[in-house]
Amino acid sequence: MREGVIMVFVSRSADGAINGLFEQLQEGRAEEFLRDDNPAVIAFLNTPPKVSAVSARQFRLQLRRAKLIDQVKAWVSLQDEETQDAFEYSRDFVKDSPMMMAGFEAMGFSAAEVDAFFQAAAAL
Repeated sequence: MREGVIMVFVSRSADGAINGLFEQLQEGRAEEFLRDDNPAVIAFLNTPPKVSAVSARQFRLQLRRAKLIDQVKAWVSLQDEETQDAFEYSRDFVKDSPMMMAGFEAMGFSAAEVDAFFQAAAAL
């Protein structure tokens, strides 16, 4: 074994993708032992974290960069007062909230496009 190689125990999801790394055996959960330079381990380590919420500032800046701000404001203006207040005064925008899901659906976004939008917003 080359110097600097670390062995890790991995857990896998139902579809076989790695979903966790451990230094020690996790009986019944992470029993597979792989080198840290294994391509599947490297891919897991390089996967960006999933973003579930962003600040209002990040959300609005991303709307502007994506040239969606006017379209979203028009959609919001047609919604009930609670939705309008939530858009105007929320500190954070949560990806899986009913308002977000309805808005992105109304604009024809796929789940992958919503993920990409929040990923981009989180980087701002």
